Amino acid sequence: MDSLQQTPDHIVVRSSWRALVAAIATISAVGVAIGLGIPLLSVILESRGHSATMIGLNAAVAGIASIIAAPFAASIAARLGVVPTLLVMLLIGACSFFGFYVFSDFWVWVILRVFLHFALTVLFILSEYWINTAAPPEKRGLVLGVYATVLSLGFALGPWLFSRIGSTGITPFAVGFGIIIFAMLPVLLAWKESPDFHEEEHVPFAPFIWAVPTATAAVFVFGAVETGGFALFPVYGARIGYSEAHAALLLTTIGLGNVLMQIPIGLLSDHVQDRRKILLVCALVGLAGMCVLPFITGNWYLVAGLFFIWGGVVAGLYTVGLAHLGSQLTGRELASANAAFVFCYAVGMLVGPQALGLGMDAMGPSGFAISLAVFFAAYALLVGSRLISRRS
Repeated sequence: MDSLQQTPDHIVVRSSWRALVAAIATISAVGVAIGLGIPLLSVILESRGHSATMIGLNAAVAGIASIIAAPFAASIAARLGVVPTLLVMLLIGACSFFGFYVFSDFWVWVILRVFLHFALTVLFILSEYWINTAAPPEKRGLVLGVYATVLSLGFALGPWLFSRIGSTGITPFAVGFGIIIFAMLPVLLAWKESPDFHEEEHVPFAPFIWAVPTATAAVFVFGAVETGGFALFPVYGARIGYSEAHAALLLTTIGLGNVLMQIPIGLLSDHVQDRRKILLVCALVGLAGMCVLPFITGNWYLVAGLFFIWGGVVAGLYTVGLAHLGSQLTGRELASANAAFVFCYAVGMLVGPQALGLGMDAMGPSGFAISLAVFFAAYALLVGSRLISRRS
């Protein structure tokens, strides 16, 4: 960080780690609230008699709000400062979450979703920018692996909380509100270590979608695969004869692989000169897994083992992609690039379920693996071509 460049190295390191703890703790607390809120809102809407289509529409607003928010994150932070922006967005998020208890009209919930996920998108962009800025360059992969692991645990803790407190009364909404408000504390404690680009000139958002294409394409593919896969695997599982419980357990193995493998993948990326090689491996493992899947579906345990490895390695597209982005850019450019990164993830969230749904309608159950394989193959070709062109 610019404000610490003239201080002794040991102070820089200590301050950086304090900032890292603050940023990771903040966004992980928000992850818990998201993990609680997603099943909570769906269950309540269903109990009120809304159709699956309308529930899906309400959920889809999250992706649209993220796409809208991404271009504005860096500009808002430039005007207000990073920490004030984080605090404002946490307050908006907390109030929106509690607003679901106060209001019951469906279309008011749609508006609240827009506010909630606009705020959450800005939080993710600025927190990841802060983490990338504070991370020591030689340990960036490790730091982002820790971030991905803690965030995944936060997402997992949310549904567990929901299973304990249920969907009735004020309690789940008060808990969600309290968790988001509590996330303000680590931000306040690390205020002095926050990045600052008040005086820097405006950097357009859109060009950074293409500035580091192997990073932004990686997160697009991950968003498409993660969202599409999780949304349609229960349908795929039912069509090939799995019970609902067995299909759910397979999704759990993907999440477990994600949690356990991000730190090793991040560490590995710190020891590779060009992180695009790790991204290529992640894509090829994703492609190979989908090529193998149709041939082993008769053995549930083999599929579980495949999904554990596949889920952990494929999630490396996000972790290593973010680390690669941070290694290429700094300052306000990195903030705008982080916005482009999250924007591409949100676009992937919208494209993935549609692509997999169309693939399964056209080709039957096999369309699930084939559609996912196409995403990985296209990305592998992109990374491979970039690596070859660099050698040339």
